[in-house]
Amino acid sequence: MIIELRAKNCFAFEDQIIFSMKADMRNKKFSSNVHRENNFNVLKVAGIYGPNNAGKTCLVKCIREIKNILLNHDTRIMENLFTENPVCELGITFLSSGREFFYNIKYNIKKKEYVYEKFGEILKDPYSNEKVDVWLLKDNENMQYECIDKEIIPMISIVTQNHLLCYLIDVNKFEHLAEMKKIITEFAEKIDIINMNNIPLQKTINLMKNENNLQDKVVNFIKNADLYMDNFKYVDMDELNLIVEEGKEQPDEKVLAIKNEIIDKIRLVSVYKGISVPSILFDSTGTKKIAALASYIIEGLEQGRILVIDELDSSIHFKLTRAIVAMFNNELNTEAQMIFTVHDINLMDCKRMFRKEQIWFVHKDEDGVYVYSLADFTAQQGVRDTTDIMEKYRKGALGALPDPELFHSLLDLKGNRRGGVPRDEE
Repeated sequence: MIIELRAKNCFAFEDQIIFSMKADMRNKKFSSNVHRENNFNVLKVAGIYGPNNAGKTCLVKCIREIKNILLNHDTRIMENLFTENPVCELGITFLSSGREFFYNIKYNIKKKEYVYEKFGEILKDPYSNEKVDVWLLKDNENMQYECIDKEIIPMISIVTQNHLLCYLIDVNKFEHLAEMKKIITEFAEKIDIINMNNIPLQKTINLMKNENNLQDKVVNFIKNADLYMDNFKYVDMDELNLIVEEGKEQPDEKVLAIKNEIIDKIRLVSVYKGISVPSILFDSTGTKKIAALASYIIEGLEQGRILVIDELDSSIHFKLTRAIVAMFNNELNTEAQMIFTVHDINLMDCKRMFRKEQIWFVHKDEDGVYVYSLADFTAQQGVRDTTDIMEKYRKGALGALPDPELFHSLLDLKGNRRGGVPRDEE
C-alpha cells in the first residue's frame, strides 16, 4: 500500500508536494476505512479534487513514474516548465508485508542519470516511536555512499548511473540488495493506473476467456451495477444473434478500434432480453467503461492491489462511483487500496463515507501548485466531521475551485455582431 508520495520539480509541481495516505487514529470515525497492520495505519481510499489543469493528473503521473522507475522501465518524467533545474525528485513510502519502506530518487533528465538514491525501512515500536534503517544511499553530489551490504560500497561511485543500482549489478551475490530489489518490484507490480477516458478492455477480455471464480465475480459486478442487462459474457462469433457487416459499425472510442483486437472485443457481449449484442458497438460509453473497470476492481480486491484512477466519475453515475468507493472502504477489504481524481462533489461526504484525511485538493494560482488534505482544516476554521463539506467547497472555503468567466466570452461573441451581421461584413 502507498503511505506517502513526494515530488519536487516534476510535471506541474515546482516546489515539493506531499500526498499522504496515513490515517490519524485519534479520530475513530469510519475505522473500517483504515488498514491496520503492525502499528501502521494506512487509508484504503483517497479522492483528489481540483479544477481542470490544476495538477490532479500530474499526481497520477508521479505515481506512474515511480512505478516505471522501480520496475526499470523507461521513464517519461518531466521537469517543471518554469524551472531551469534538470533534476526531478520523487519519493515513495509504502507498506509491504507489514513493513514500512521508503525510496527517494533524484533523476537528471538532461544526463539521464540517477544522481541520488536512498532506500530504507522505517521501524516502529509498540509506542509508535520510529527508527530509520538505511539500506542504501547513493549521493553523487555530496559523494556519500552507504550500503547494508558493505562489499558494494566501493562499486557504487564507479558503475553507470542510467538505472537504479539494483539493476546494474548481480544482486544475487548480495543478500540485502537482492531483498531490496524483490521488495520494490513486488510493490510496483501491484500498482494499476487507469485513465477513465482511455481504459483498455483487454484485462476484462482475458478474465472472461477463462471460466473461473474471478470471471463470475466480474460478471456479477457488471450485472449488479444496475445496467438493465441479463448477462455479460465472452462468446464464439456464431453465438451472436446480431450480424454486423464489416465496416458498417465502429466503436466511438479510439482505444476500442484497434483492428487486430476488434474481433476479440466483439465477442465480449451484453445480453438483453435473451439477445446477445457486442458491447463495444451497442452499449453506452459508461457501460463500456464499467465493463473495462470491473476486472481491475475485482482483481484489485481479490489480490490486494493498488488501483490509481484518473477521473473516476467520467461517464459513470454518481451512485455507482459511491458504491465502488464503498467496496474499498469496507471492512471486508483487507489489503486493496484505491486513489482517484474526481470532480463529483457527491463523493465529498464526511458524514457517510470519508474520514477528513481521505479527501485531498489540488489548488493552482500564480505562485504555484498546492496539494493539501481536508484534514489540514481545523474545527476552529469551521470544518468538522459533521460539517457539510460539499457546501463549504461550493462556496470556495476549501480552495481548489475554478472561477470560470465564460460570460465574458459570450459578451465578446455578441459584441462582434450588429443586427446579426458580423462587423467585418458591414
